[in-house]
Amino acid sequence: MPNQATERDEHYKALRRSIFITVVLVSLIPLLVFGGAIRYAFQTSYTEKVQAYLETLVKKHAQNIDTFLMERQANMASLAAAYSFEQLSDSAFLEQQLVRFQNAYGQVVTDLGVIAADGRQVSYAGPFQLAQADYAEAEWFQHAIQTDTYTSDVFMGLRGLPHFIVSVRSTASGTPWLLRATVDFLAFNDLVESIHIGQTGMAFILNRKGELQTQTKRPLSDLRHYSTIFEDRTHQADEILFGNREDAAGRDTIYVARLLKGGQWALIYQQDERDAYRDLYQARRVALVTLILGGLAIVTMAVLVARRTVERISRADQEKEVMNQQVIESGHMASLGELAAGIAHEINNPVAIMVEEAGWIEDLLEEEEFKASQNLEEFTRSLQQIRKQGIRCRDITHKLLSFARRSDSRVGLVDLNELINEVVGLSVQQARYNNIAFDLDLTPDLPAVQVSQTELQQVLFNLINNAIDAMEKQGGSIGIRSWLEKDQIQFEIRDDGPGIPEVNLNRIFEPFFTTKAVGKGTGLGLSICYGIVKKMGGDISVESAVGKGTRFLISIPAHLPEPEPTDRAAN
Repeated sequence: MPNQATERDEHYKALRRSIFITVVLVSLIPLLVFGGAIRYAFQTSYTEKVQAYLETLVKKHAQNIDTFLMERQANMASLAAAYSFEQLSDSAFLEQQLVRFQNAYGQVVTDLGVIAADGRQVSYAGPFQLAQADYAEAEWFQHAIQTDTYTSDVFMGLRGLPHFIVSVRSTASGTPWLLRATVDFLAFNDLVESIHIGQTGMAFILNRKGELQTQTKRPLSDLRHYSTIFEDRTHQADEILFGNREDAAGRDTIYVARLLKGGQWALIYQQDERDAYRDLYQARRVALVTLILGGLAIVTMAVLVARRTVERISRADQEKEVMNQQVIESGHMASLGELAAGIAHEINNPVAIMVEEAGWIEDLLEEEEFKASQNLEEFTRSLQQIRKQGIRCRDITHKLLSFARRSDSRVGLVDLNELINEVVGLSVQQARYNNIAFDLDLTPDLPAVQVSQTELQQVLFNLINNAIDAMEKQGGSIGIRSWLEKDQIQFEIRDDGPGIPEVNLNRIFEPFFTTKAVGKGTGLGLSICYGIVKKMGGDISVESAVGKGTRFLISIPAHLPEPEPTDRAAN
C-alpha cells in the first residue's frame, strides 16, 4: 500500500506538472507572439514618426538659415549695385546705410566695410576701430576677391570675437572692390540653437574642416565622424541624412544633417537616442511590466488550474475506487445470497423431515403401550417444542429463499405492508442484538403500488439498516408507519437515534457523502434510495434534529382501480 500511494502521488505530481506546463505554454506563447508583433509595429511606427519629424524640422531650419544667408548676400548686392564705389567709400555715407539697414533688418549686421582690390579697407561703419584695417593676407579676403558673392566661415579676426563675413564683389573702372558685412554671431547662433527638443537635443553647424561654426550648450568631441556628410554630396544639397553614432561617453546618439551654403556647411541636429525615443522606451517599460504581470497571472492561473484539475481527477479516482469496491461488495453479497439460498435449501429438507418425524412420534405416543409411561408428558412437551422450532426454522429458510431469489427489477404490483413485514422479519434479529425494537403501525388494506419489488425492498433495507447503525451503541426503537393520502401511499421510517446535524441535511442524498467511519460506509445508500424513489415517480424527504432522531418520509403513487364506466343507456 505505501508503494501504491507513493506511485499515485508521483502520478498526480507528473500530471500537475504537465497541466501547468501546457497551460503556461498555451497562454504565454500567443501573448509573447502578439506582444512581440505589437512591439515591433509600434517601434517601427514610432521610429519612423520621430525620424520624419526631425528630418522635417532640420530641413525647415536649414532652409531658414540658407534664406538668411542669401538675404544678407542680396542686401549687400543691392547696396553695391545702388551706389558707386566713390559714394560707398565715404564713411559717413556708409554709416547712413548701416543705420538704414539695421532699422530695416535689426542688429543682424554689426558693421559694413568697403575694401579695395589690394585688401585695404577704404571706408568703415561700425563699432570697432577698423577704418584702416588691411585684409590682404586674410584667408576670407583671398577667397572673396575671387568670387562674386562669398560667405566665410566663423573666425575671430582683428576684433577678437567670433563672426563671419558676407561679401559681394563689384568693379570700378575695371578694378574689383568688395562690400562686406559682418553678421552678428549671437543672432545667428540663436537661430541655430532654436532647434532644441528634449533634454539632450541640440543643433550646430560644421564646416568641411570639421570646425564648429556655432556655439553648443554641451561640449562636443570626435566631430570627425561627421566628415562623411560632406563626401560627394555637393550636388545633393537638399538631401537629409539620418544616422546613429556613439559619443565619447559611450551613449548612443542619433543625428540628422543637411548641407548649407552650397555644401560648405552642414546643419547637424544631435540627440541621445534614449532621449529622442523616451516615449518608446517608456512604452517598452510599461509593456514589460504588463508582460511580467500577465505572466505572473498566467503562472498563478496555471498553478490553480493544475491543482484543481488534479484534485478533481484524484477525487474522481477515489470515487471510482469506491464504486469499484461497491461493485465488488455487491458481487460478494450476491455470492453470499446465492450461498445462503443454497444453504437454506439444504437445511429446509432435513428440517421438514424433522418436523414430520416429530409428528409421527407424537402419533406413536398415542398407543396404549406408551400411555402408561411415567415420562409421557415430558416426551409430549419435548416433541411439541421440536415441532415448533422446526416449523420456525422452515419459515426462516422460506423467507431467506424468497428474498435471495428476488433479483428481478421488473415492475409489478407490490403489497407495501407485506414487503415491510418481510424486511422487518429479516432485520429483527440484528435489531434485537443491538437492543432495538420495531414499532409497526401499518394501515390495513392499502392499495398496491406498481413498482419493482426488488428496488423498493432495497430502499427499505437501506433505511432500516441506517437506523440500526445509528443506534447500535445506545439502542432504541424504529417506528414504521404506512397510510394512504389522496392518491399517494406514504410510509415513514423513524428512529430515536442521535440525529443528523443540520449542516449535513442538504447533502445526505449526494453520492459518496457519508458521516460513517472509514470502511463502514460508501455514501451511496441514500443516493441510491433517492434515485429509486424518484424513478418510481415518488418523493423522499428527511427531517432530523441532533439528539431527537431522524424521520424519512417516502411517498409513492398508489395503483388505484379505475372507476367503472357510467351506463349512459340507463339515463
